[in-house]
Amino acid sequence: MLFLKNLAFTVLVPGTVAGLVPYAILASSSRLVPRDTGALRYAGLALVLLGGALYLACVWGFAHVGRGTPAPIDPPRTLVVRGPHRFTRNPMYIAVSTVILGEALLFASGRLLAYGLAVLAGFHLFVVLYEEPTLRRLFGPAYETYCAEVRRWLPAVKARGRRLP
Repeated sequence: MLFLKNLAFTVLVPGTVAGLVPYAILASSSRLVPRDTGALRYAGLALVLLGGALYLACVWGFAHVGRGTPAPIDPPRTLVVRGPHRFTRNPMYIAVSTVILGEALLFASGRLLAYGLAVLAGFHLFVVLYEEPTLRRLFGPAYETYCAEVRRWLPAVKARGRRLP
């Protein structure tokens, strides 16, 4: 059942944000075929694949370690601080944003790049205004320690001595 819930969330939310909406943006500008932009096209494809793999690793962690989903209505039962979450507190949002950036490069679309930046701004507001206060209430001191040890967005270049739960 947990697999089906994670699959449904992935199709509905990231599937819409990084799939359906970019498709609509590209269709409206008649750019449904990747442009031959040389190395940028391959860089874009690499970012799409990297973002997709990162997202899947995060979902696995939420299901396997946290026994939950990325959906706010069915969050993990335990704080997930393993896998990609060891390096940044928000790897799923980074993953989806990376996919959109990759699509923008792949299709050489400024409109898609602007959309990706707007999505990233929306993610930031959601994290700061809803997600972090909620996680503080749910996981208390364990989450506070996690926040002190792991950055919100950009991974630390040098690993610090971590005291993660």
